[in-house]
Amino acid sequence: PWQETLWHPTMREFVTPRDFAELMQKSGIRHDTTIVLYSNSIQFATYAFWVCTMRGHVNMKIFNGKRDRWINAGQPITREVPKTKAVHYPIRATDESCRIGRDGVLSGLDNPERLLLDMRTPEEYKGERVSPKWFEVDYGAVRKGHIPGAKHLFYTKLLNEDESFKPISNLDKRFQELGALPDKELVFYCRLSHRGSMAWFVAKYLLGYPRAKVYDGSWTEWGSIVGMPIINDALGKGRIPAH
Repeated sequence: PWQETLWHPTMREFVTPRDFAELMQKSGIRHDTTIVLYSNSIQFATYAFWVCTMRGHVNMKIFNGKRDRWINAGQPITREVPKTKAVHYPIRATDESCRIGRDGVLSGLDNPERLLLDMRTPEEYKGERVSPKWFEVDYGAVRKGHIPGAKHLFYTKLLNEDESFKPISNLDKRFQELGALPDKELVFYCRLSHRGSMAWFVAKYLLGYPRAKVYDGSWTEWGSIVGMPIINDALGKGRIPAH
């Protein structure tokens, strides 16, 4: 499971480079092994892709769609767990050029060379909820709203019903309509950064935007920190300066 293998067990951080290398070794994965990622929802596959990218593994592919797409196409499935033989996987240097923290987001709120995109539901963006409306309990942050200057792009707008990606021309049009340019830095966030990672994958690997990043603290961090500026459309509140 990606949470158990890619998240740090106690901190809100990711698996260490050493632990990542050990995971690859015992899984029979070498540096030149191509990993194909899929999940019940494509956002979790792209999230794993993003984390593995930071830990230095570059040979990866995403199954274009959620797991049901494979099943509904009549493709074979199995419950058999493959046997693997441990191999050598040296520790690689961490590359966090695809990641940005809260301080980096805060310092660039008025930067015209940056496009900040909120991938959550309309209700989350407007400040009516802190989690998607299909969650039985609305939880995840102290406050509701969005980061000042963030433009809204509901992540499902990039996907077909089976969660395969929409045509490149459609994706490119949506990004350009929001002001994306090849030389701009694109920063994506959502509630926990899963949906943000999916948009990052689209921007960097399908559309070729070189300066795409994920704010992985996302709203669960930003909406819970004292003094961070927010916009809440539902309350009619404008930007609140940070102290």
